[in-house]
This record gives sequence, structure tokens and C-alpha cells, in this order.
Amino acid sequence: MITPRFSCSQTESAVLVTIYCPSVRASDVEIHVDGTLFTVHINPYYLRLNFSHNVVEDDNSSAAYDPGTGYLTVTLSKEVKGQEFKDLDLLAKLLAPRPTAQKITPVIEVLDSHDASVDDEDELVNQTQNLTLEQREILEAAANDWQLPQQVPEPLPTLHTSPEHRYGFLDMHTGYFRHVEHTENEINELGTDAETCPPEERRRRRLRHEEEKWDEEHYIADFVDDEYIQELLAWSHPHTTVAEPFEYTEEENLTMLRLPRKEYLSTPEQMHDLYLTLLTLLFSYAYEARTTQHDPTPESAWTLSVLTPAFSALDPAPYTKTDHTPSSPPFTATEVAETLAASYRRSLAFPLYRSFALAEACRADVAAILARGKRVVARCLLEMKHILDHHEVYYVYSKIWVDDYCVWTLAHASDDTLRELSRTVASAKVEKHLIGWDLEELEQAARQATERESDSDDESEDEVERMLPAPL
Repeated sequence: MITPRFSCSQTESAVLVTIYCPSVRASDVEIHVDGTLFTVHINPYYLRLNFSHNVVEDDNSSAAYDPGTGYLTVTLSKEVKGQEFKDLDLLAKLLAPRPTAQKITPVIEVLDSHDASVDDEDELVNQTQNLTLEQREILEAAANDWQLPQQVPEPLPTLHTSPEHRYGFLDMHTGYFRHVEHTENEINELGTDAETCPPEERRRRRLRHEEEKWDEEHYIADFVDDEYIQELLAWSHPHTTVAEPFEYTEEENLTMLRLPRKEYLSTPEQMHDLYLTLLTLLFSYAYEARTTQHDPTPESAWTLSVLTPAFSALDPAPYTKTDHTPSSPPFTATEVAETLAASYRRSLAFPLYRSFALAEACRADVAAILARGKRVVARCLLEMKHILDHHEVYYVYSKIWVDDYCVWTLAHASDDTLRELSRTVASAKVEKHLIGWDLEELEQAARQATERESDSDDESEDEVERMLPAPL
């Protein structure tokens, strides 16, 4: 079945779904409405949408097909007139499966009860104490309609039946690097062990590789001769400054239609970690956009991939363990700083421009993007996906990370949480000592060397002037 192009709009009393399905017979259209779920089938097209509120088919509902344009327009009445249907422009969210309802059945049902006297209670206690464990269980079961008490055992450690370890979004993927030795993947830091490396080893290899690639002379050169970097710092990202009403382009809508249809059953801890890993993706995006001024080059896919720890070493956040209490904020300044420090390290060890000030500007870009909510975040992720999908090797990171992040951001991410994270990122202090490469000492030495060179030049000029003949 083919998912057709479509768009949604609403009036005070109805939701309108416009579907592009050329060269079909209107008599073959099958439409079904079930609460928030709307499906339409007309061979070879099939569309299933999940709205935020209930719609109904009544006398005011209709479906009209225009064979000249190929558009089918379905009008569905709102169950509650005047109710606002949010996120009708987020096609990936509308296409996402309806969340599975989890029902918990009580283990014991109370059929009847009566107040017992103190003597009755004492007698019952004495009798119960004389019963064996098995007899007590049978007595308890008989008193509760033979519904035996059940206890969920403690989970056993994960049993690995193969040497492979999963990776990617929510550890959902495997098998993408089995033949990595036959590809020219320059940013893969795990080599042929990518499928079998456990998470702890991935992090060790990433940190070791960063240490090997760190170049003091390159950093000092960019620190001293920073004319072009100052130009990069002065640039502003259009996604953080444009105040026009937001609307996805036709190309973006088509890309969203091709995204996978998945339901993500994540725990609160996993959801928390997804937001942190999102920071590293957006940092890489911000660096690439700033250094190319939002005009991607053939090197852009490499830049995005090498700067993201979750890509190059399959090592997502968090990079520090933080104990959260019910009263603590959802994201602490410490864990955000540690997460960003991992991206800072890579921006100072791998790409062409290696500047701490540039990394700070990218952090500000990330905060500004998050502040605009999931629509702008998803637009940035879609741009990342477009760059990676057009690379013959690095497209793999789009498959195991970016595709799922696009769907998750549109369908599950919270604007309130993104804005809270934005505030934390904006106020975070990524101290230079967190990077681990004595940046402050290197910068101080560079300043002193520059000052000495400047003083030496001044002395040379004075000496030349003294040697010149006095004017007549």
C-alpha cells in the first residue's frame, strides 16, 4: 500500500483531510472513523491518521473527489464543536500508531467484608499461626475466589545469546555494521568490532581516539589567528531569528510521509536520555550550519557524523550519572554541561575550525532552536537527514538515529520540556577544565607569546629609527 500525500485543516465544527490520489475511482473509496482514528483506503492508497480528539461521521460529514486535480477532500465533524485539534501540521505525529492502552487487573478482589470483634480477630490470628505455609496459601486463595497472590520477580540480567550488542535509537538496531570493513567509513571509531562492542568499551574507545586526535598546535593557531572564526561567530542562524509563522515546505512534508511508522515504548529514564542525546545531534547540526553558513558542502555529512558521539562511537548520552529526586529539575546543569562537553571535545579535535568560542556559539544556537519548540527542532533534524541520506556511507546514521528522532520529536517530544531544556542549555557553564586538555594554560601561553612578539617588533622598529639619519 502507498501512503498518499495529504494535509489537514480545521474549522469551528469540522476537520478537513485533503488527500492526493490521482487516477482512482471515487466509488472504490472506503472510509472508517473510530473515535480519534480515521482511515481511508482506495487502491493502491492507504492512509491512517490518529487525531488528538474524537471525530464522527454524521449528516454534515462528506467526501468529494475531483478527478481533474486528483484530490479527495474528506470533511469529518468534530464530536465537540469548537474544540481545537492541535498539531494538524505534524504529519508524522498524525501517522504515528495509536498508543497502546495498558490495563492493570487487580490481583485480589474484595467480594464482601464485615467488622470482626476483637475476640474473633485474636482467635483468627491464633489459628493462622498454627497453619503451615501451604495451608495459609490455600486458605487465602479460598477466601479470595481462588485468586492466588502473585508477585513479579526481580528482572534477571540481560541474557546475550549472541556476541552482538544493539545500538541506535533506544537500542533498536543491529546489523548495520556487519560488513563495515568493505565501506569507507572514516568516522567509525569501533572498526570491525562495531557490532560486538559493549557500551562501556565504546566509550573508552571514543575517549582514547579523541586524545589521539587532539592537536595543541592546531588549537593555538585557530586561537591566535581567528579572523575567519570571528566571521563565523557573527553569523546568525535563520531558524533562530525568523519570526514568520511556521509552515513546513512541500519537500519536508514528503520526507515526513516516508518516515517509519513506529510506536516508542520508552521508560521515563530512557525519555530523559533521549533529550540529552538530542543535544549532541543539535550541536553537530549547529556547528555544520554555522561553519557553512547554512549552505551544506560535500563535507557536511562527515562533519555531522564525526561530531556526534552517538554516530562515530555509537555512544549516546548521558555521559555522567545523576540521581534525580521528585523535587529535582528534569535536567540538571551538571548533566547538561557534561553532555555538551562531549560535543565540545569533538569540535576541538576533528574538524577544520577548532575554537572554544565557536563551540560556545553553537551551544547558544542549540538553546535558541530548542526554545522554538518541536517544529523547529524537527526541521533541523530533517535537514540533517537530507544531508546524511545523500551520502553513500553515512546514510546509515540516518537509519539508526535521525529517522527515529524525527518521528519521536514530532509525535512524543514536549514543547514544554524542550523549552525547559533550552533554559538549562542557555545558562549552562561548560568550563574549560571539563574538556580535559588544559585549554586555559594553552591560551595563556599563546597570549604571552603574542605579547612578547609584539614587544620585540616594537623594539626592532625603534632600533631602525635610531639608525636612520636625522632629518635635515
